[in-house]
Amino acid sequence: MISSMMPKPPDDAQLLRAEIAAAAARLIAQDGADYGSAKRKAARQILGEAQAPANVLPDNAQIEVELRLYHALFKADSQPARLFRLRTMALQVMESLAQFNPFLTGAVLNGTAGPHDDIHLQLFADSAKEVEIFLLNRNVNIDISETPHFKGARHDPVETVSFLWHKEGVHAALYELDDLRGALKARADGKTIRTDIAGLRALLVNSSPGDGAGDTEYSTTDLPS
Repeated sequence: MISSMMPKPPDDAQLLRAEIAAAAARLIAQDGADYGSAKRKAARQILGEAQAPANVLPDNAQIEVELRLYHALFKADSQPARLFRLRTMALQVMESLAQFNPFLTGAVLNGTAGPHDDIHLQLFADSAKEVEIFLLNRNVNIDISETPHFKGARHDPVETVSFLWHKEGVHAALYELDDLRGALKARADGKTIRTDIAGLRALLVNSSPGDGAGDTEYSTTDLPS
């Protein structure tokens, strides 16, 4: 009876999954790889060119845990300041784009942002063209690409504008106003995947810039006009 209550030791698949997750986290932190490519490259590093069984591939949540651990172990002296800077920059941009219902998402929101990460926003407007004209009228140089819709592959990709803000990259996915209702729905697991201006302000108030953050001055300048 006692032995049946003891936790089972991890099997080979679990050990491989953990090893791949840790390797993927290193690639993200050191090279700026995205989760998908980091996972595939990590699997090749560990398993060779053989096709990795699905049951040994970690999900993004497991990689994110390893990424947080990596930062805590190897970047504790610099990552908090980097995260604070990116969140401060994100708040400035969001306040400048307030009329387009901006939300922050990605690594800057979840706290795993490092030296290779950019700011990722979601905007909700009557049309993508409205946002693009707003930025161009303020002499902001933009690149236009596409981003998968947050509702999944059943929906068309959305236009995304990318530009520099105080030497930091910003990528703003442009959604229709009707999509805002879906964005505001809470996830079943309670995980926050986007936050508005008020939520980001609260994050900044409750966080520390970390060692070295005082070396950076944070401007509150609006977008050029």
